[in-house]
Amino acid sequence: MHWWQQQTKRKQIILVAILILASYGIYQLITFIQFARDPRGQAFLQWARGDNATRAALITTRREPCPGAPFILPADGFIGLLYADPRGPYSASNPHQGIDIFSDTPAGVTPVYAAYDGYVTREPGWRSALIMRVPDDPLQPGRQIWLYYTHMADKEGNSFIVDEFPPGTREKFVERGTLLGYTGDYNGNSPRTIWVHLHFSIVLDDGNGRYLNELDFENTLDPSPYLGMAVNYHCAPATPGCTPTPTCTES
Repeated sequence: MHWWQQQTKRKQIILVAILILASYGIYQLITFIQFARDPRGQAFLQWARGDNATRAALITTRREPCPGAPFILPADGFIGLLYADPRGPYSASNPHQGIDIFSDTPAGVTPVYAAYDGYVTREPGWRSALIMRVPDDPLQPGRQIWLYYTHMADKEGNSFIVDEFPPGTREKFVERGTLLGYTGDYNGNSPRTIWVHLHFSIVLDDGNGRYLNELDFENTLDPSPYLGMAVNYHCAPATPGCTPTPTCTES
């Protein structure tokens, strides 16, 4: 290859790299503008930058179920990432599978409670997570569902799950309101740090008595009607609370 061909190829590679970086920068700018204009995005920024009083106004606390709803909110906090949320680190093609309830406390302080009666399992390798089998879906009798709770450990993986549920726990029955552990900021092997929070999701059964992969959005259910709160990104307010119409008309 002649030197001028090498130079031309090098310039083409540089140009493609510049175009990719420019496209990514434009995408990030558009995403940030959309985020800043979205009332839920503004609430998220208020939570990130606000003082104690600002944060307190964003916290949802429910010790009892909302009227007509079967579940309690499993932890107090700011419901900052919603079900079907496309905001980073998620996307429209890979939306959030549950809700993230952010704590206004250090890791290991804010309690996590069972949202409903069920049978708790903790797989042997799980440091921060529990899953609860609900044999009879209260909103669709005859269907089995699973409730998934995670991030209950510190950054190093030291668990905040209570001693009653050691690794290897299988099918331990608990009633709604039972203490399960405390919110944390464990994020596995990911280099991305996270705020202290609880991730809570409702996972479908595979038809053979096992839970499906929670990371696949299609395997999860909108928690809104179970909590009696609009926590779906498409219709949730900045600070969700009890409502007689929690379910979106959009999907």
